[in-house]
Amino acid sequence: MLLDGVQPSRDTFHSLIIGTMKGARLQDAFFFRDEMKAMGLVPDVALYNFLISTCGKCKNSDPAVRILEEMKKNEVKPNGQTYICLLNACAATGRIDRVYAIVRDMTAAGLGLNKFCYAGLITAHKNKTPITDETSAKIIELVEQSKGWSSVETSSDSAENMMLGVSEEELYSIPTADFVYRRGFLNRQLTVYHVALNACADLRSKETMETLLEMLKKDGKTHDAYTVMQTISRCYLHCGDIDAGLKAFEDYLSSKPPLPELYVTLAEGAMVGHTPRGMQLAQDTLEKMTSKGFFLNAKMGNELLLAASGEKTGGYTTANYVWDLMQSRRIIPSLPAVEAYYNGLKDREIPADDPRLLLVSRTYDNLRTRLGPGRAP
Repeated sequence: MLLDGVQPSRDTFHSLIIGTMKGARLQDAFFFRDEMKAMGLVPDVALYNFLISTCGKCKNSDPAVRILEEMKKNEVKPNGQTYICLLNACAATGRIDRVYAIVRDMTAAGLGLNKFCYAGLITAHKNKTPITDETSAKIIELVEQSKGWSSVETSSDSAENMMLGVSEEELYSIPTADFVYRRGFLNRQLTVYHVALNACADLRSKETMETLLEMLKKDGKTHDAYTVMQTISRCYLHCGDIDAGLKAFEDYLSSKPPLPELYVTLAEGAMVGHTPRGMQLAQDTLEKMTSKGFFLNAKMGNELLLAASGEKTGGYTTANYVWDLMQSRRIIPSLPAVEAYYNGLKDREIPADDPRLLLVSRTYDNLRTRLGPGRAP
């Protein structure tokens, strides 16, 4: 644009910075901010919100706080979204002190706490170190407190954000952001529960998770697909409880339509620890998924290949199966996934002229040449 003598508008910079936000590229975000200011364009509140959100996605809360100071200096009035972006940015680094200071500022400004504020508070306690016995109790307490906020779901996505293709879940880095536009996947009224269950899975706390599920039941709410994903893999299976994870999966599918994400979640979770039973369950699950006409996308395939390639003993059949599924869809794996799979093959007694080993080796070399060591596509 600049070479052609076309002057970028504020909307152009909005789009550029949204791109950096989605890609978590903080340095690029500040470059575009500086270029915008050099052209005499003053960032507006929406653009500042996107910058703060990018800080949160990059788990760097210090520049997020400086952005708020810059807004005040430039006489750009923060809105409710600004404070929630800042709250969640600080939550990403476990800065409890800052998070509660923001809550006090919001309260002083007459702004009430909504579900995304409670989501940020839960995330802050999850990310605070060291983890203590009080962490789980605090998560449950915050879920209870959040019920004081109206349970009637009304979309608060601003018209501008919607026009630019940014949901509030994405703006605030809520774990469900990737699933917001999946029809029938999420009940957006359960945002606080979603974040709390995600935290339980990260903390590997089955007891807290089961308490939350009981609270959900008492509230008269039913499980959605995201809730089951957290229950199946990111908690039960990550805690080594294959039977409970498999039961949660089967119970959900007994009354709901199958979803590829659930199969992938079960398969990936079953591979934790690379036990013989878990690896077999993972392969069986992927075979059932394929038989129902579901296919892996690049993200799913790379995550599964990385997980399966960590198997040190056994026949490596699950990793081979995932690789074959990706090949059948002509999916180019990421460099880390290919490297892990290639190293796993080399550790086994496979002839040097084996067709699979030759193909993987060639793919690995091509990706290293094109991308450079340590970089993913």
